[in-house]
Amino acid sequence: MTIFLLTFGLFLLVVVAMAAGYLLQRKTLAGSCGGLGELGIDKACDCDKPCEKRQKRLEKEKFWQDNKII
Repeated sequence: MTIFLLTFGLFLLVVVAMAAGYLLQRKTLAGSCGGLGELGIDKACDCDKPCEKRQKRLEKEKFWQDNKII
């Protein structure tokens, strides 16, 4: 039972450390090779105009970028 508790505590410590690292760095998840951005592809679909949900998100991001304090 002691080995189980030590192992569980170690795994819990690792998960907490990973969560803290993610929260402090605020980086998005990315593949090791850089994904589609490295190939010069802006989006994964072939449509000329993004869907409404993506358009709203892009407008919201642009609004936040335009109205940043810093």
